[in-house]
Amino acid sequence: MRNLIVAAGGSLLLAAPFAHADVVGLGASVSYWDSELTGEAADKRGGQVDVENDLDLENDSNTNASLYFEHPVPVLPNVRLNYTLVQQSGRGELGANFGGIVNVGSGVDVRSELDLEQLDFTFYYEVLDNWVNLDLGLTARDLSGELVVRQIGGAGQASKTEVDAVLPMGYLAARFDLPLTGVSIGAEGNFVSYSGDSLHDFNAYGQFEMAVIQLRAGYRQMSIDYEDDDDRLDVEIDGPFVSAGVVF
Repeated sequence: MRNLIVAAGGSLLLAAPFAHADVVGLGASVSYWDSELTGEAADKRGGQVDVENDLDLENDSNTNASLYFEHPVPVLPNVRLNYTLVQQSGRGELGANFGGIVNVGSGVDVRSELDLEQLDFTFYYEVLDNWVNLDLGLTARDLSGELVVRQIGGAGQASKTEVDAVLPMGYLAARFDLPLTGVSIGAEGNFVSYSGDSLHDFNAYGQFEMAVIQLRAGYRQMSIDYEDDDDRLDVEIDGPFVSAGVVF
């Protein structure tokens, strides 16, 4: 991870004198992400559970919002904030021990809740800014996640798996505008990989912009393979999204 940060940081410093917006820009958007969850979770007692097949987690609510500020001052980076909250719950059956929940051989009915929250602070430069747009930067991601699994009936045993970290990630965004149409296509993402842990968060989209209104539709995939002490989340969240925003 250190090598990635040094390399990306060096690239940003080299690009800084030549990469900046021509005018001041400000934008904000909110989106709905119809996401599905797959993968596994492990706890400090050595238990492991399939979040889709064992817990039958389904999307309850999904909050996504972003805000960016661009300026014409050389050297200083532009700034983007992005917030994502994924909440899922479900009722399933454990076929093995997990955390403090002990399976006596006939399966254990459980109710589960997953809260996954992240706040991104991204500092980036506009390397290209015409009908082809290219941004390069670094993101600090404040990631926190909690999976709570509770036995239904019986002794009411429960297990909690948690991850909590601030992670540096590379940031890359590209967009291609069709002149005089307001239509464009693009993709953007964050990524980091180090010592067995990895995270990536990518989306591809089509966009229509008219006056100050900006509409997007696309597909987003977020993958988390992260271990915090003895708790581990190895999950993938993906699905289509739509967003609406304003740009100035």
